[in-house]
Amino acid sequence: MGSDSADDFEEVEKGFTPEGPDAAGEASAAGFVEYGIEDRPPRGESILLGVQHYLTMIGASVAIPLGLAGAMGMFEAAPGQVGRLIGTFFVVSGIATLAQTTIGNRYPIVQGGTFSMLAPGLAIIGVLAQQGADWQTMLVELQGAVIVAGVVEMLIGYSGLMGKLKRYMGPVVIAPVIALIGLALFNVPQIANPNFGAPGTGQNWWLLGLTMLAIVVFSQYLDRRHRAFKLFPVLLGIAVAWGVAAVLSVTGVFAEGSVSYVALGSVTSAPLLQPVYPFQWGLPQFTPGFVVGMMAGMLASVVESFGDYHSVARIAGKGAPSAKRIDHGIGMEGVGNVFAGVMGTGNGCTSYTENVGAIAITGVASRYVVQIGAAVMILVGYFGPMGELFATIPAPIIGGLYMVMFGQIAAVGLSQLKYVDLDANRNVFIVGFALFAGLAVPEYMSQVGQGLDASGATALQQGLAGVPVLGAVLGTDVVATTLFVVGGTGMVVGGVVAFVLDNTIPGTREERGLSAWAELTEDDEAFVSAVDRLRGRGGDRPRVPGDD
Repeated sequence: MGSDSADDFEEVEKGFTPEGPDAAGEASAAGFVEYGIEDRPPRGESILLGVQHYLTMIGASVAIPLGLAGAMGMFEAAPGQVGRLIGTFFVVSGIATLAQTTIGNRYPIVQGGTFSMLAPGLAIIGVLAQQGADWQTMLVELQGAVIVAGVVEMLIGYSGLMGKLKRYMGPVVIAPVIALIGLALFNVPQIANPNFGAPGTGQNWWLLGLTMLAIVVFSQYLDRRHRAFKLFPVLLGIAVAWGVAAVLSVTGVFAEGSVSYVALGSVTSAPLLQPVYPFQWGLPQFTPGFVVGMMAGMLASVVESFGDYHSVARIAGKGAPSAKRIDHGIGMEGVGNVFAGVMGTGNGCTSYTENVGAIAITGVASRYVVQIGAAVMILVGYFGPMGELFATIPAPIIGGLYMVMFGQIAAVGLSQLKYVDLDANRNVFIVGFALFAGLAVPEYMSQVGQGLDASGATALQQGLAGVPVLGAVLGTDVVATTLFVVGGTGMVVGGVVAFVLDNTIPGTREERGLSAWAELTEDDEAFVSAVDRLRGRGGDRPRVPGDD
């Protein structure tokens, strides 16, 4: 290849349109999209937009490692390593995002830690804690489980399994899955109880409300006054709320230790550079029981990502993703999981729903912007003060951000129903039942084990062991842990219910929306793998002389 194609992954000629507007099955571009997937804003603007993307998922990027560190006793045993663990999450997120956007499915989706794999991770930590293991032993056990789960996810993706399932998953299935991605997060700690186990919620509702109000005003009311309000509502909203919180923290209005306090001292005391490298905690350990539990979390994240792909395509004004694009996306997420295990996050890697919500709010769906943001995130992971600065954002501010974004995601999911016949009773029944089950079953799972010394997974296992006839099977550690993780993930519960009912209750393809969706789904030829792009075969790039 010549030097002109050195950045073949991203270079797109102005004005290029795929041959035949309907050949690739693209939907008409969403009217609010400011920058499409192939657009490249000016570099300075792209950096700010990229940082904004990562600010939307900073809550999860910090909450997951903090949750793991607390469970492993790192705050007591190795407080100096907690920042390094957070930095590892940032580095893995940046590199995995670059991989997904260049050689994966090429959608503008940020990759990072997943709550789906946090639940089995905490269960594994609980078992090891009972055995008296230290935090490093816990981390290397988590690494091994994540690596194996990642290899299995690679097989699921690159074998074409998810693509084959796509033909059975129409709008009636996808709509509740995407909606539940947003709705199931209504009670995340940053919204419901940032004080965690302490008495009272500790929520600062006026700071949360200020953040929410600022983002809404910038994105919905002032977006026509100045372009900055349209492009950077999240960045501006967080900056306003953080600035107020910082001033009130310095003046003593917010006491140190409160959920609203901005600990500026942690920024100045952070090490300039953090060592983040493969196997930094030690070589991974592989325990079969732990591996199976982590695979249950991986399967939940696969379903979530499947919904995210459809969601971002819908928001960006594109047709539904093809089976080929889905397969490459899931396969690359498996690679990201293996990489996360090698680097030692103690968690996996998946598509970030928060990032999809940011696209819906800002109208910025540029792949280039996400890649710029990924590069920034890698630098943040190694540069201690910058990571600590992000970590100073108080939980109520993150909660206000989530209030705006998660509702938007739920609405995007429900918008998929425009393709189905809502006068058909089967469709209304399936969607309603799936949504309710996706909220009710996880709530039940969260209550299992309450008031007992045993964890939720252990309590469920004990209960299942008493089931007549099937107790010997259901009561095994593998089955109980899998059911606990899957049952605690709303989009998986709703997706399974909708999938079974939609494919068993009689209904025509027109009623189910399959015919309309087939016309909007991009052809497999519209997505070209990284190998074919390197060989100069077009698809999602303009044709050039010499193409076959």
